[in-house]
Amino acid sequence: MKKILVIEDEEYIRSNILTLLELEGFEPLEAENGLVGVKVAREQRPDLIICDVMMPELDGYSVLADLRQDLATATIPFIFLTAKAEKAELRRGMVLGADDYITKPFTKNELLEAINSRLEKQARLVQHQANEFRQLEEKLEQLTHYDNLTGLPTQRMLEKYFRLTLDQNNSVEKKRAILFLDLTQFALVNNSLGYASGDLLLKEVGVRLASCLDTEDLIARLQADQFAILTVSEGQSETARIQAILTAFAQPFTLKEKEVYITPCIGISRYPSDGDNLEILIQKASIAMLQAKKQGGNSYQFYTPDLTLANSTDRLTLEPSLRQALERDEFELYYQPQVSLQTGEIIGLEALIRWNHPDWGLVSPVRFIPIAEETGLIIPIGEWVLRTACAKAKAWQEAGFPSLRMAVNLSARQFTQSDLSQKVVSILAETGLAPQYLELELTESLVIQDATATIATLNKLKALGISIAIDDFGTGYSSLSYLKHFPFDVLKIDRSFIQNITSDSDYAAITTAIIEMAHSLNLKVMAEGVETEAEKLFLSQHHCGGMQGYLFSRPLKADDLEKLLIEHCKAFAANITSLYEF
Repeated sequence: MKKILVIEDEEYIRSNILTLLELEGFEPLEAENGLVGVKVAREQRPDLIICDVMMPELDGYSVLADLRQDLATATIPFIFLTAKAEKAELRRGMVLGADDYITKPFTKNELLEAINSRLEKQARLVQHQANEFRQLEEKLEQLTHYDNLTGLPTQRMLEKYFRLTLDQNNSVEKKRAILFLDLTQFALVNNSLGYASGDLLLKEVGVRLASCLDTEDLIARLQADQFAILTVSEGQSETARIQAILTAFAQPFTLKEKEVYITPCIGISRYPSDGDNLEILIQKASIAMLQAKKQGGNSYQFYTPDLTLANSTDRLTLEPSLRQALERDEFELYYQPQVSLQTGEIIGLEALIRWNHPDWGLVSPVRFIPIAEETGLIIPIGEWVLRTACAKAKAWQEAGFPSLRMAVNLSARQFTQSDLSQKVVSILAETGLAPQYLELELTESLVIQDATATIATLNKLKALGISIAIDDFGTGYSSLSYLKHFPFDVLKIDRSFIQNITSDSDYAAITTAIIEMAHSLNLKVMAEGVETEAEKLFLSQHHCGGMQGYLFSRPLKADDLEKLLIEHCKAFAANITSLYEF
């Protein structure tokens, strides 16, 4: 049943319209003046609004202007009722975004014709948008599941296929293995013959590898010159595939009329003896590949546990120090500014952890975060990050700096803790930071693991007044439709899309669609990894709200950020915008 809001100060007219709407099968809503009308519209989200022009307190023009500025109500069809028929008045309403005018007095048929016409037009528009989103979802899946250069599947697609083979073949004894392949001499090709030749070589490698595989096997390009092959067979040994690959690569590739020999190094891991999921199998196959590399080109190596021991020096060295890092106060937060694309002002900060080891210097999070996740150390480390970021945000407010929202990443382990919301409440109370100045960021892969539990947890956090962001959108299980089920406030577009928007029309189209979709769901949009003026211009022209990246600032230490804030305030000669006002 369609909901129609009638905003009319004359009770007799309002009552008659409400009665007519009810008789025609609509769900009528009413408001006796403009102020009430705006409130009801925002709370009820009607399918159509009928509004008188001349009203006390807030006239119809002001009602329309208010609603058109709010993303949640901006597209609701709006029909004016007026006793005036002057062109200037009609023009004023149309400029503000009115969809139709009905002049008083009007007949029942005139009113119903206007209502049905607007609703039908809106339905066509919604259907058109749904079709567009469906097409763009398919394109997004193509981009995230297939390599743009070679057309081969990506690791994401390989993951889906791996799970599919397990589901389909549970009752059949099939052998599965991962072949991790790295090309020697690839860098030499790029350096001597140019990147175009390197790209051509990767395409030819994909074709040659595919010719060596069975029908149930799948090859994926992981990155640069690295490929992974999932083999599925009932009895045939992986060695047969490997020999076929080595034989195929014994023939030269022709690049710029030159014969070039490329030799692969292959590492092999087996399911389930070497791992029960694809990530572990790829990791162990890559360890075996490194061992094969030591033997020279055209070599292969099966994974064995002693290889992990030989390659785990980093892990064995890092873990004990990581356990002591909190006690020794070796962690430090860096802060990356988030900037409005409309005004250029700083609108928020993202807190990023760094490990400043006394002997090794700065240790990359890429090295220590996975270890922290595996060992459970991510729980106390994550709590330290949250507490420190909130305390710093509050300290900056008290020091007279603008009240900016602080974004903090949550790990999978943190998010699944049953006492997460209580910990957040405790930290906010301890630091004195108001909840509206805290934003928690979650990745796509995290939120889809258990949608029901995720939504329940997010609702608890939202009830505190905290903002929730979906991070790295586009890198995982990207569905333009699943977002509506989760109570997010901000969508962050991953840098892998941003860095291609000015050179690849597909990425440009998808990024534009993501921005439009987010707006239709009343989400604010933040672009990550913006590094060029061209990227910034594209995002601004397509109404992306904010950005962060090296174009404006790399992550900064607290002292350096304070200097930036001071200079930024001077440049704008005003306070920095607060709370995502974009």
